[in-house]
Amino acid sequence: MPLTDTSADLFRHVSADKAGIYRSIMASFAAAKRQFRLHMRPDEVLAEARWSDGVPRLEEVQAALAQLAEWGNLEAQPDTARVASISDFYRARFLYRLSHGGEAVETALAAFAAALGRRAELQTVALEDIASRLKTLLALAGAPTPDAAKVHETLRDLVRVFEGLADNAQAFMAGMARSIELQQADAAAVLAYKQRLIDYLERFIGDLVGRSGAIAQHIAQLAPRIDSLLWAAAQREARDAAPGDEQAQADALAQRQQAWRERWGGLRGWFVSTHHEPPQAEVLRSKARAAIPQLLAAVAALNERRSGRSDRSADFRVLAGWFASCGSDDDAHRLARTAFALNPARHFSLNPGAGHELPATTPWAEAPPLAIHPRLREYGEAAPRGPLPKVRERSEERALLARQLREEHLQVEAARARLATGRTTRLSEIGHLDPHAFALLLSLLGEALTAQSSPDDVVERQTGDGLLRIRLEPLEAHTRAEVVTDAGVFAGRDHRITITATHAP
Repeated sequence: MPLTDTSADLFRHVSADKAGIYRSIMASFAAAKRQFRLHMRPDEVLAEARWSDGVPRLEEVQAALAQLAEWGNLEAQPDTARVASISDFYRARFLYRLSHGGEAVETALAAFAAALGRRAELQTVALEDIASRLKTLLALAGAPTPDAAKVHETLRDLVRVFEGLADNAQAFMAGMARSIELQQADAAAVLAYKQRLIDYLERFIGDLVGRSGAIAQHIAQLAPRIDSLLWAAAQREARDAAPGDEQAQADALAQRQQAWRERWGGLRGWFVSTHHEPPQAEVLRSKARAAIPQLLAAVAALNERRSGRSDRSADFRVLAGWFASCGSDDDAHRLARTAFALNPARHFSLNPGAGHELPATTPWAEAPPLAIHPRLREYGEAAPRGPLPKVRERSEERALLARQLREEHLQVEAARARLATGRTTRLSEIGHLDPHAFALLLSLLGEALTAQSSPDDVVERQTGDGLLRIRLEPLEAHTRAEVVTDAGVFAGRDHRITITATHAP
């Protein structure tokens, strides 16, 4: 809704000359409304307001109140309660209260300040609350006659928790890159922040992986019965609609039912894949995992700047010295071709039927001329414009990719079941591994060994995808382990290894 001149006046006090006095007065009236006080007098405003620029005189407060009333933020009415004489009656005395527009402005400014100062977070508790509310809905849906009040209350709590989770996750991932200034930050502070952030993300990713499957299962179980629950919630909300004819009541009921369907669709799209789009929880997990190497790269760049590594301008100065020392133009051309990857472009041919037998090293001046189509010279394109080609139907290719992904997923799950037993074993006792199990073992060993500060440290950590937890305990230095694979024998120092799944596959 566009702002009119009258509604625009409601915001004038924010940027006026005496904005500090105006804001202090409006804050005092907002506090009075929260205390259910109907009116305030100028002397009460002077005594109760929190003045940011020093306490003004009573005359200044009265002038500011009159100005706010003129702009529409306040409403004034004559004050006859303190009249002691005829002269007091004829003297202008007013009671002030917030107008409807002034109350709206204060609400908007409070919401703006709250949104500006909000610190986004990844809420693992919200995932637990969502799963709990879905279990409650399943129990209500299984009743012979579901309680409409409890269904409505549960759905409202579910939507509130889910909206908070989605908004905070989006704000966190968008603002994480700006949470620390690496250009001016101290190196120790950066490293400490890095470790805290990585632990924070790993904890959230593990909880997201562990609970997303259960939430998706609850949503799938509710799918056949959710329409009746949404209808009960919409019908209960429609009772509070303004009275009118039967058509208006029916329209109100239809609008509320559509709103609940959209909310449920948003929740379902967060945890359940729709068509060919992955669920938003999977996208969030991917972004959270990608944030870890991005932070590590930023720390590496900071370390490079601290180590005094030469920049690109120094490299160009060295290259200029090499050009100056070239003995001939041919040497300079060879150096330029090597330094700037200026390779021949004979494979770029506008008419491949002519001169395609020429070697790539043939100079353009010695090659036969190329026939340039007039349309290319005039319009910049050789092919005439026409209808666009038809979109190819790729359902078969898509089905093939789905089958391949399914097979790969089953192979990875089999490798996970082969290794993630939760029992402690020695690397030398693992025996033969297929390619998928060996690749999983290598990735787990890589993640664990990177966390070691010395070869004799015992390491226990969770994988980056949050699915597995590995504990690696080195044995004596003279011990040796061999793992047989189809590609050869993997050998090294023996370790005790324990691989545990963080949730059921």
